[in-house]
Amino acid sequence: MRLSRFAAVSSSLLLGAVLALTGAGAAQAAETAALDYVALGDSYSSGVGSGSYDSASGDCKRSTKAFPVLWKNANAPSSFAFTACSGARTGDVTANQLGPLSSATDLVSITIGGNDAGFADVMTTCVLQSEATCINRVNQARSYVDTTLPGKLDSVYTAIRNKAPAAHVVVLGYPRFYQLGGSCVAGLSEAERSAINGASDYLNAAVAKRAADHGYTFSSVVPAFTGHEICSGSAWLHSVNWLNIGESYHPTAAGQSGGYLPSFRNAV
Repeated sequence: MRLSRFAAVSSSLLLGAVLALTGAGAAQAAETAALDYVALGDSYSSGVGSGSYDSASGDCKRSTKAFPVLWKNANAPSSFAFTACSGARTGDVTANQLGPLSSATDLVSITIGGNDAGFADVMTTCVLQSEATCINRVNQARSYVDTTLPGKLDSVYTAIRNKAPAAHVVVLGYPRFYQLGGSCVAGLSEAERSAINGASDYLNAAVAKRAADHGYTFSSVVPAFTGHEICSGSAWLHSVNWLNIGESYHPTAAGQSGGYLPSFRNAV
């Protein structure tokens, strides 16, 4: 008799737990389905490097494998606008990407700041010139992050809030590019790789600070990419690609799905 009562009570508790979890899942699904989502930013949001580009997006190279599209496909928000564009700087976002934002917008994602800080020129300099020239260029970029970038980020973040006052805004950072002491036997020196990684961290810290000051959520992708940097043997980032230079140092499709998507999902 006691065993039967114990079994009945246990079954009731288990059923209750299952129903509670099912209810929570259903509530979460309903919540995301009611969202109006707008994805802004640069090539790390548009999906450069992951292939499968929408031809209608032209030079913006918006990919069906980019994390905003992957999140949209998994959560079916009530509306989705994808205006992120390859090569975008802060001024490009305010001038060309904010059209879909409104008082009804619930969720916004953005990666921005890398192009303003001269990301492409830093990498070109480091690949083609001496170690000393590379490190000097990295230090110039760090100086820009100190003196100029905060004001430009403020302009973008303020413009987003003005157009979408109720939106939850998720600002995502950039990965470290290199695994130090990794498998690479040629290319940049360890000092150059270390300087570039340090500059990425420096940029992320500045972006995170400005995001927090505007009440936005900053999501670092560094933990997700750890173990998947260039020289790791399991890279989620393209190294320099002379046949497709635009994809160099951008996330692969695996970097979008395994790095950016979970980082964004956790922040949402």
